[in-house]
Amino acid sequence: METDAPLATATETLTLAQWFSPAFPVGAFAYSHGLEWAIDSGSVSDCAAAQAWIAQVLEHGTGWNDVLFLAASYRAEDEIAVQEVDAIARAFAASKERLKESNLQGAAFCKAVSALSAFTIEGLSYPVAVGCASRYANLPLELTAQMYVQSFLSNLVSVAMRLIPLGQSDGQSLIRDLTPLCIKIAETALLHNLDHLSSTTFLADIAAMKHETQYSRTFRT
Repeated sequence: METDAPLATATETLTLAQWFSPAFPVGAFAYSHGLEWAIDSGSVSDCAAAQAWIAQVLEHGTGWNDVLFLAASYRAEDEIAVQEVDAIARAFAASKERLKESNLQGAAFCKAVSALSAFTIEGLSYPVAVGCASRYANLPLELTAQMYVQSFLSNLVSVAMRLIPLGQSDGQSLIRDLTPLCIKIAETALLHNLDHLSSTTFLADIAAMKHETQYSRTFRT
């Protein structure tokens, strides 16, 4: 972990804030990561259940693994290594919709960042694309990882706010209460590598699979 790295500059911090803003054109708002099915089926029906579900996805599922992929691509020695990380990231998707979510957001992120930057990235899944772009832009890895996970958290909470539905206060309280977990996940994952990929969020994986054939859907995944 880059514990000896200097503090992020205002420009670096605001660049990451732009990348992970809801206004940045990756289309994150269109994906529920299977949470739509969980809510429709009654598995997640109130604020407490939403917090428990999201916390598990962050700590024991996609949140943890995405930071490992992000860090591996950031630290990759060359383009071949990046492609190897990307192949593993795609193979680790638990369902067709999970793969589509990562691929389409990755493609959109690559396009948007390349248009704004002096470098070009393309054809990468979302966490791998973020890791590569952060390295090319000389952005701090730890802050990138923290803000990536917090952005993922915010998107899942927005799904719960719309579908359960949760009120604005409950939704913002969820983000506040789970933000320390985002920091913990980022800090811990950066001490590990792809040998520590793991997922025990079986219900979330099943929810993503069930969503593929859900009769009425608001979200793409």
